[in-house]
Amino acid sequence: MSWSAPAPGHRRLSRFTTGRRTLRAGAIATAVAAMLCTYIVVVVTRADAAETLLSQGKPTTASSTENAGTPATSATDGNGGTRWSSAYSDPQWIQVDLGSTQTLTRVALNWEAAYATAYQIQTSANGSTWTNVYSTTTATGGNQSLPVSGTGRYVRVYTTARATQYGVSLWEFQVYGGDVTPGTCGTANAALGKTYSASSTENAGTPASSAFDGNTGTRWSSAASDPQWVQVDLGSTQAVCGVTLNWEAAYATAYTIQVSTNGTTWTNIHTATGSTGGVQTLTVTGTGRYVRMNGTARATQWGYSLWEFQVRTQGVPPTTSDTPSQPSNSPSQPPGNTVLLSYKKPAVASTSQNDSNCNPCTPDKAFDNDPASRWATSPTNGWVDPGWIYVDLGATAQIKQVVLQWDPAYAVAYQIQTSNDAANWTQIYATTTGKGFKETLNVTGTGRYVRMYGTARSNGYGYSLWEFKVYGTGGAPVQPPANPADPIFPATNLVWADEFNTGTNVDTSKWTIDPGTGQNGEIQYYTNLDNTSIQAGSLVIEARKQTVGGRDYTSGRINTSNKFSTQYGRVEARIKVPKGNGLWPAFWMMGTDFLTGRPWPYNGEIDIMEILGKNTNEIYSTLHAPAYNGGGGYGQKISTVDLSLDYHVYSTEWDSKHMTFRVDNQVILVADKDTVETTRGPWVYDHQFYLILNLAVGGDFPGPIDATTPFPSRMYVDYVRVYK
Repeated sequence: MSWSAPAPGHRRLSRFTTGRRTLRAGAIATAVAAMLCTYIVVVVTRADAAETLLSQGKPTTASSTENAGTPATSATDGNGGTRWSSAYSDPQWIQVDLGSTQTLTRVALNWEAAYATAYQIQTSANGSTWTNVYSTTTATGGNQSLPVSGTGRYVRVYTTARATQYGVSLWEFQVYGGDVTPGTCGTANAALGKTYSASSTENAGTPASSAFDGNTGTRWSSAASDPQWVQVDLGSTQAVCGVTLNWEAAYATAYTIQVSTNGTTWTNIHTATGSTGGVQTLTVTGTGRYVRMNGTARATQWGYSLWEFQVRTQGVPPTTSDTPSQPSNSPSQPPGNTVLLSYKKPAVASTSQNDSNCNPCTPDKAFDNDPASRWATSPTNGWVDPGWIYVDLGATAQIKQVVLQWDPAYAVAYQIQTSNDAANWTQIYATTTGKGFKETLNVTGTGRYVRMYGTARSNGYGYSLWEFKVYGTGGAPVQPPANPADPIFPATNLVWADEFNTGTNVDTSKWTIDPGTGQNGEIQYYTNLDNTSIQAGSLVIEARKQTVGGRDYTSGRINTSNKFSTQYGRVEARIKVPKGNGLWPAFWMMGTDFLTGRPWPYNGEIDIMEILGKNTNEIYSTLHAPAYNGGGGYGQKISTVDLSLDYHVYSTEWDSKHMTFRVDNQVILVADKDTVETTRGPWVYDHQFYLILNLAVGGDFPGPIDATTPFPSRMYVDYVRVYK
């Protein structure tokens, strides 16, 4: 839950102002400045388990830009609040260089109001000769997910007709591809956790979802009649090469496996008669987005029943672990046997800021290995050129790499210099095209002192660095504190849990009750245990129309502050959310340094799940940090089944390199540390976080309640678990 502005205190912290409430950790009552902002959402529905987002942060160019505030790079930065817009003429184009030839599966376009009615998606091996892989003359804007088939290093949107008198404008331009080996049938289950439907269900205990949940102890069963069917939506058109049916005793003696590109017109790819049930592994050949088992003859007087319905596709979708591999040449890895030389070393700068707006932003903050603190030049005499900062490594060192994590006040032109006396400087790197964000510079130099010497600023402000890291050999290095080891996913060591199956209310040895008002325009008062209870093995958080604490509505909010926190692991909860305008259930985490006075968003916020009661078919997952927060947080939403109808598992798998957010097994967001740092700002999640559950009423993100909003409304939590 996002708070809108860097201010001391708790707020909902999320890219899409997703649900964080004011966090009072027991006796800790921290003043919170509500951060009020509009959620701008990147709608990216993950098409296929085998897909990889190829375009984010890659070099992007365009035929034109409307102004300096809408560059081409804004369409591939992963930020749904920034956009590219063109000049007011036809044709226009925007293209991304993927870095190498890739197999393409899908292009996602999130148009601003100034969209194109006619355009092509084109690919190229050289950036000069183009091949159409998609074309339309009747586009209607909005969010478009376009299955494509082709290969290329360059991918272009080439527009030929505008919908308005303005140019064309994209919030996001995303290119997806997969590691596909032609002729190879993958072994992973591409249907796991995907959207499903069925002709009927026997009862509420045997829903269609149970055939696609990976659990052989749950099942789908139909009404007792012929024919019946169950189907899965893979999210995009794929080459289907295998199906496994794990029948319960009520199996089909006759059925067909069918595929469809639209969910309406079906093609048979396997026909069975005289089938005997059990586990049937079928080799099939077909192409479709939808895969269906259509039963035409039952073996018993009962309906049809499947423990599991699995689909395999050509290529290799990932398993339950989405941990990105760390290539040997990753920019986050220092070269060779070098070490960090600059940690906690004395620093000097041309000027620095130390006032209410940046307190303190002194030179040492660039070398403290804390990505949420920074150095900035003084607003009174430091917003000039040149501006500089240097570090004393303590002894002569051989410099191999310099890493700069810039604030938006970055240097367009600067030099990296070394010195033995802090008076006479030798240049070892220079640029006049600095891009800001994270710049990893492989250099060769020798000296005790290393300086960033800025000669041209990116804007009207000064220079500012979150981090200035120097790697090499020699010097007098101080070893920074080590992070805990990364978990190996899927993580199986349960380190903390609450199953909510004992007692009548919250276990206060595990949870801190957090009463009071909320932020972001919320209208409820969080009570002290009056709106929480344990019922039938679930925690119930109940929102009521009831006047308490000067508010006309009440609800509940709990967190694990001062009771439990974690750094890395799989954090999950099984939750059933309420439906209704203005309701806002959330499951999220806050950095524990918030409890000791570090203001939001410098402590970091991890929103695992936020759902708006007005549309319970959508879920948001978001990260908040000082450089991206509130309406500009780093996150995504996806559209899925109606999440208010049943319990669903919301989780994140988190280590030092990434976070993967899911609902059930459907990936919502993969946040890669290197990508975040090179496109949005510092990664502030390598420390302890505590857990929060709450149900808000009203607010800037979910909107107001109305006469249709049901009261009481309940959020049910079956369990919360943390694995390492």
